[in-house]
Amino acid sequence: MLKKLDWYIIGKFMRTFFFTVLIFSMVSLIIDFSEKIERFIETDIPTSVIAFEYFPTFLVFILGFLWPMLTLIAVIFFTGRMADNSEIISILNAGVSFWRLMRPYLISAGFLALVYLAGVHYIIPLANSHRAEIDRVYFSRNRDEGKTSNVHFFVAPDTKVYMTHFSKRDSAARNFRIEHIVDNELVSLTKARSAKFVDGDPGKWRLDNYEIRTFDGLHETLEVGNRLTLDTVLNLRPEDFVDYREQQSALTTPELLEHLRKQRERGAGNIRKYEVELARRTAEPFTIFILTLIGLSVAGRKVRGGMGLQLAVGIFMGALFVFLSRFASTISSGTDLPVFLGMWMPNIIFFGAALYFVANAQR
Repeated sequence: MLKKLDWYIIGKFMRTFFFTVLIFSMVSLIIDFSEKIERFIETDIPTSVIAFEYFPTFLVFILGFLWPMLTLIAVIFFTGRMADNSEIISILNAGVSFWRLMRPYLISAGFLALVYLAGVHYIIPLANSHRAEIDRVYFSRNRDEGKTSNVHFFVAPDTKVYMTHFSKRDSAARNFRIEHIVDNELVSLTKARSAKFVDGDPGKWRLDNYEIRTFDGLHETLEVGNRLTLDTVLNLRPEDFVDYREQQSALTTPELLEHLRKQRERGAGNIRKYEVELARRTAEPFTIFILTLIGLSVAGRKVRGGMGLQLAVGIFMGALFVFLSRFASTISSGTDLPVFLGMWMPNIIFFGAALYFVANAQR
């Protein structure tokens, strides 16, 4: 059951946090607007899109990026004020232990972590998707980088598709080839001069001027379909040729899980960045608890000269977390380090720092 002390600290925590969010939101919007004002003027983007679509989605993105850091700054700011007013010392002298003092902080951190958890799994990806679409439509940025020449696709662990060219305009392919491999041996090969995805029929492709070769040891069977068509079903759709930069951050977690499932069924090996994104969304919300403990331990001690040094420590720790988080994403994406370990590395490091600060906090 929460006491008056708990509600007092929780109220201060929430008010300070959302005030910090408001200040950083205003600063971020001003900086982003000043950087993009020439682009807004040069393009034909409507003012309503800028005001009610671009900036709100940008704000969701930047707040999601800075959420743990803003939590740390808020904790240090209001706790430093309490320590400067001798409130922390009075609470501890009244017989409240430091561990009991942590309770309202951790409750508040839990609420913010839940909000952040919902944000990184659903809200922020939706905002990123819409903001990326605005960039593509009006600014010609974040263009599709999906490969269309000499394309190799595993549509199943034992089936590979190859084509020399794919046209995204009409979903047609040239020099289409389907290879079935069993125990590292080619058992059938289907070739077609051209192939086209059939709209309205998931996975259906129509092959023109085809030939089918089947292999049984040294025996080969050939079926030729000159000037004929052959319909076949493949785990391949035109959207599989689309690959936007940072596409993984624009997928909600259910979409991300479905994409990973589909790619694993195919036996695809280029899914590392999606696995990293999924692990990051689970790891980062727990950082809020760790940074809250660090903020309480650092700011709970009354120091001469006010809160300047404490805020400097808070901003430094927050910036260090952002750096380590992005560094962990890069390392996890480009090395054989287990994804889970790579993305939890910042939490492990900061948890060690939190234990040190808590052990040396004012009692």
